Amino acid sequence: MVVEKVILAYSGGLDTSCILKWLLEQRYEVICVLADVGQQEDFEAARQKALKIGAKEVIVADIKRNFAEQYIWPAIQMGLIYEERYLLGTSLARPCISVALIEAARRHGAKYLAHGATGKGNDQVRFELCAYALQPELKIIAPWRDMEFCRQFQGRQDLIAYAKAHGIEVTAKPATPWSTDGNMLHISYESGVLENPNTVAPSTLYELTLDPFTQAPQKPHRVCVHFKQGLPTSVEDLSSRQVYSTPMNMLKFLNDLGGSYGIGRIDIVENRYVGLKSRGVYETPGGTILYTAHQDLEVFALDREVLRTKQLLRDRMSDFVYNGFWFSPEALYVRRCIQLAQEYVTGQVTVELSPGYCRAIARKAGDKVGALYNQQLVSMDVHGGYVPQDAGGFIAINAVRIREHVRAFGPYKTDQQ
Repeated sequence: MVVEKVILAYSGGLDTSCILKWLLEQRYEVICVLADVGQQEDFEAARQKALKIGAKEVIVADIKRNFAEQYIWPAIQMGLIYEERYLLGTSLARPCISVALIEAARRHGAKYLAHGATGKGNDQVRFELCAYALQPELKIIAPWRDMEFCRQFQGRQDLIAYAKAHGIEVTAKPATPWSTDGNMLHISYESGVLENPNTVAPSTLYELTLDPFTQAPQKPHRVCVHFKQGLPTSVEDLSSRQVYSTPMNMLKFLNDLGGSYGIGRIDIVENRYVGLKSRGVYETPGGTILYTAHQDLEVFALDREVLRTKQLLRDRMSDFVYNGFWFSPEALYVRRCIQLAQEYVTGQVTVELSPGYCRAIARKAGDKVGALYNQQLVSMDVHGGYVPQDAGGFIAINAVRIREHVRAFGPYKTDQQ
């Protein structure tokens, strides 16, 4: 009997540890891929745990640099944000991890890919769409959609009991069984006590950020973020004058500093691609600072109508990434359009960090690029080439439509009438 090889997207956590054991019970040969995307993880301990459970091999794929340069940085350049709040930390990691999974499948001649994504969530869509884009003939094993698996396991409590019965160590406890997913951009928390959207998240939940009201420094801290064509090129700490110039170093510095101020916490209900609403708590300190700086420079540098058009494309691209279509013709097209809009987004932004939030307080165009901001033209002290009388005609033309509406339907009524 031929034993089929399975590549398992392994995290070392509750779900994938139990799934590893379950796959072995189904008589598969399991090769685990543990992707290092910057999460706080004891990779050697996770590797040993998988081997102890019975994995044939455990691959620890260090993809941090690729994740930062090929996924996070383009997301900052595009200004991606889902439903105006979520900076897509988990969504961006999935295509990067998928590449590592497919490379392992090709190297070991595996026909199957298994993952621990829930049948109610987005990650099943993300992993599988990426897999089909990269290796269409690959077969997927999704235990949380398998009828036999679902009969055995209703949820996390059953998994905890199963793990205990098979001697599998897990960090989740029955009293606080929320799910955690982390990487170098963020940490997300969901399920368990968080499923009731009216329940306040426990203060002990947060790992990347300090409480902005009780633990954060009260004195503001300033940094200067430099960009070239929308991509961060360096970050300067204006207190120490230390400069960070690689994506990983920039993000590490901003995560540490922003986290100390409690920046980047959000608690939201979002719309999953599969049609459900879910509650998630996120910490994205460094990403929030970079997003704030980039947004400010973009408004400063771009033509108004280019900015409006780019914002429409940004929202579509954010949907594509959230829904799992990083590798798709529409995402490739929109990304190239947005990159074109970033041609003149070069310069620097000074950002001030305070407890719980950050804000841009100064900005400057790059020395070798033009600037649409014309200080002389906009000044209230000199006319600067602007003819105020022209504004009368501008207003009159814009008023034609309003006047015609009033002629046809009568004057607008105020609340007082």
